[in-house]
Amino acid sequence: MRTTLDIPKKLMDEAMKATGAKTKSQLIKDALQAEIDRVKRKRLIARKGTVDLDIDLDTLRDRS
Repeated sequence: MRTTLDIPKKLMDEAMKATGAKTKSQLIKDALQAEIDRVKRKRLIARKGTVDLDIDLDTLRDRS
């Protein structure tokens, strides 16, 4: 999908240098994926301790 963005050259240059991205497109894709991953991790961490799995390993392994 083509999109026109107004990103300051200094910011783009700094981001490309810091990440080693070879193209602007790859830089934007990587940044978007990193943000998505960060949000998902944050949501997962927020759920820590809220799910009761009630798992009995002996039963799962057919041990009596």
